[in-house]
Amino acid sequence: MLAVLPLAFLANSATTRLMRGLFDDTFAGVHQLGWFDWAILIPYFAVLAVLSVYGIHRYEIIRTYFKHRKKATGEPPKRFETLPPVTIQLPIFNERYVIERLIDEVTRIEYPRELLQIQVLDDSTDDTAPFAEALVARYHALGFPIEYHHRPNREGFKAGALQEGLQTATGEFIAIFDADFVPPPDFLTRTIHYFADPGVGVVQTRWSYLNREYSLLTEVEAMLLDGHFILEHGARSRAGYFFNFNGTAGVLRRQMIDDAGGWQHDTLTEDSDLSYRAQLKGWRFVYVPGLDCPSELPVEMHGFQVQQSRWAKGLTQCARKLLPAILRANLPGRVKAEAFMHLTPNISYPLMVVLSALMLPVMIVRFYMGVWQMVFIDLPLIMASFWSISAFYVIAHRELYPKNWKRSFFLLPILMAVGVALTVSNTRAVLEALLGIKTGFVRTPKFAIGDRPMSLEAKKYRRRSGLLPYIEIAVGTYFVAMIAFAIETYNFFSIPFLLLFVAGYYWAGFGTLLQEQQNRLRWLKQRALERRAAY
Repeated sequence: MLAVLPLAFLANSATTRLMRGLFDDTFAGVHQLGWFDWAILIPYFAVLAVLSVYGIHRYEIIRTYFKHRKKATGEPPKRFETLPPVTIQLPIFNERYVIERLIDEVTRIEYPRELLQIQVLDDSTDDTAPFAEALVARYHALGFPIEYHHRPNREGFKAGALQEGLQTATGEFIAIFDADFVPPPDFLTRTIHYFADPGVGVVQTRWSYLNREYSLLTEVEAMLLDGHFILEHGARSRAGYFFNFNGTAGVLRRQMIDDAGGWQHDTLTEDSDLSYRAQLKGWRFVYVPGLDCPSELPVEMHGFQVQQSRWAKGLTQCARKLLPAILRANLPGRVKAEAFMHLTPNISYPLMVVLSALMLPVMIVRFYMGVWQMVFIDLPLIMASFWSISAFYVIAHRELYPKNWKRSFFLLPILMAVGVALTVSNTRAVLEALLGIKTGFVRTPKFAIGDRPMSLEAKKYRRRSGLLPYIEIAVGTYFVAMIAFAIETYNFFSIPFLLLFVAGYYWAGFGTLLQEQQNRLRWLKQRALERRAAY
């Protein structure tokens, strides 16, 4: 009798009740699915299947990267006997905080002055214009081959400025740097000789980040971009697939730009648009990961969302514009398939919104299903859809930082949450692109921020978020309800996954509102101090 007492206690323990709730399949097969249940389940699994395709593609990118690892770009196979003339274009728009640093660093680039032309292509509408013009005049007086061009309108945005700059460009090759980049002095001497091969149209370098360690947000942003520059660019360039010029920190052959039809502004990613048009013409692109060009990451969530939504919309516009020509072209099937996957991944964002909306009713419909059905049906799809993200970014981090790559495991939940935070804004951007809705080019604010935190209350160019944070908070609350239901039904396996959604939406929503409220209070305080001083 005494020997049975411990077993009886164990049988009634909370642990046993929990295990019974997780694995008891007494009701499995009792509930019969009706038409409404199927109307919920079929779209849910269809969306999850599509997301799985893009997840499997991440595994394929990893496989391609390692398969062609020995084909990484080395030193230029040929070199120019006589250096060619180069034009450096600096497209700017209201860049008061970074323009001085940009011009100062560009004038340090090592290249014969008689072969160099620097164009400051300024579309600014604020005090950046007179400030930049004065800077250019000062450097010109010191003997630097620098010119100032100001447009009275922003027709075509960045693409329009670059195309207009070509009218007076004297270089056979065009190097482009956005306002927040800091090119190293040997940038041209390390890139120009790849063009000794007349078939090369673009040389793209890798981005690095001045403010990578500014905050957890910037560290995750860097990790996301590293996945693109290490694995995606690395795999595509080595395997002979199409890949894109990133709009900055690269050099383009002027002949290639003209042959591909010039800069066009019917998409928000004019760089990807030109890249695919040029490669369809037969031009080859070279990626040089060993040369990095430092840049500045957005330090606020809303600024990051603005940047990512512009890229998501622009790439989807490129897919609509270019995929018919790509699929009709006389190209290997694998090149076409990779181009399709490259141009269409942002469709995942509206699909994630659909998946999020269906998740709670699916949990209710599947309440009577046994846990092993979920393991055999759901787990493979989840592994393909979401585990691939973890593998992708951890491997990229390890390739770039072999000594401290294990930190990437700590950053993974934050990276997932940041990805969730982009869902609402990027969904809107993708739907606008698919529906042909045109919007202006929304710049990403740059503040000349380094690794150390600084106050942003006095900074200009910070955009209002509108209704976006309230929508994100509402969606986050919907996931809180899902967590409550999961606890009530002992569906504990889903809770960590659901928590990522809550964290992402709440971080984006409440974080943006808090930042805007703090900035408003600081602004009101500053106005009060100014009024007191006036009296």
